[in-house]
Order: sequence, then C-alpha cells, then structure tokens
Amino acid sequence: MDHIITRVGSLLTIKSIVTLTLTAVFAALALTGDVTQDFLTVYTVVIAFYFGTQSGKKEGGA
Repeated sequence: MDHIITRVGSLLTIKSIVTLTLTAVFAALALTGDVTQDFLTVYTVVIAFYFGTQSGKKEGGA
C-alpha cells in the first residue's frame, strides 16, 4: 500500500502535471482535428524531455 501512495505522490510533481495536462489538451485537439504544427512541436519537445529524464533516472540507478 505504501508503494501505491509513493507512486501517486510522484505523479504530483510539476513536470508530471504539465505533461498530463498537455496530453489531455492534445487528445482534445486531436479529437476535434484542431492540432496545429506549433502545438505539436511544443508537445513533442515536452514529451521527449519528460521521457528522456525518466530514462536517465532508471539508467543512473535512482
């Protein structure tokens, strides 16, 4: 149970909140067909940064 609470707590970081919000906005825009090239560029950079830092943490043993 403590593991679940720790995982949920780690989702509440600013980086995770921004990533989840951008993903929700992207999904809404994709459903309506209003995704612009500018938004897609920003979204791609943020997602690449988020998963890049997550990958770095796992490789570093943290």
